[in-house]
Amino acid sequence: MSRRKPVAPSQKKSRPKKQTAASRTSRSEPRQIHQTKQKRQRKPIATSTKILLLLGLTVTTLLLGGNWILHRSIFDVKTIHIYGVVHEDTKKVLVASGLESHPAMISVSARAIENNLSSFRWISSVTITRQWPSTVNLTINETRPVAVAFNASHTLEYVAANGTDLGVAPLNANFPTLIYLHPLNTTWPFMKAGFGAVKVASQLPKSFGYQVSKITVGARGIVTLEMESPVSFVLGPTTKLKEKFVAIASVIAHSTLKAGDVVNVEAPTELSVTGPPPS
Repeated sequence: MSRRKPVAPSQKKSRPKKQTAASRTSRSEPRQIHQTKQKRQRKPIATSTKILLLLGLTVTTLLLGGNWILHRSIFDVKTIHIYGVVHEDTKKVLVASGLESHPAMISVSARAIENNLSSFRWISSVTITRQWPSTVNLTINETRPVAVAFNASHTLEYVAANGTDLGVAPLNANFPTLIYLHPLNTTWPFMKAGFGAVKVASQLPKSFGYQVSKITVGARGIVTLEMESPVSFVLGPTTKLKEKFVAIASVIAHSTLKAGDVVNVEAPTELSVTGPPPS
């Protein structure tokens, strides 16, 4: 008789099922599909990267090559035309501009030239135009004087809109003369304490500006216009200049003034006229 004990059905070990070709194929299909999708997604990224790199290299090459060509001697400044110089020496302007050293056309800069010419009092700005391959046209924009004034040496000088003195002016210069009353020292006053007179001169309207002979200003900033008539207009401080100029124009057009009359327009809507002070 056999001594082997019977095995209960629940204790029987289940044998692994044999994998058929179909089952192996079905399990590998998702992995293959995933790998195929990754390959398909990577291709456009790799292609676009190559295109960007190629474009970058091409642009860099063109820029370097163009820069090299533009710095060859054929593109150096050889001909210079200067326009607009009236009160400065043209030869000195040319030397100071830096163009006489024949720089490369591509490196010519209006800002750099302005900096080089900053010591010239009459020059306010410059403009340049290039005519390739080697010609530069330099146009000088000079400062327009707004008045004249005597300096501490009693020399008449032009005055710019910012109050600086521009140099000697002829005695018959057709500009109003600025006068600073009771100066405390001999320095040029029209950039600081006397700037009110400059401000008024720079904004005089054409309707009566040509009739203004003198513009006086005191230490407190009170400005007075003296006309050729001779009639005076007291502006007071340099506020509400537009309204005050309108009032002056109206008085000139519609009133009969006598020589020596003084018109106070500090309050443009409340004018007062007084006769000349007693002699």
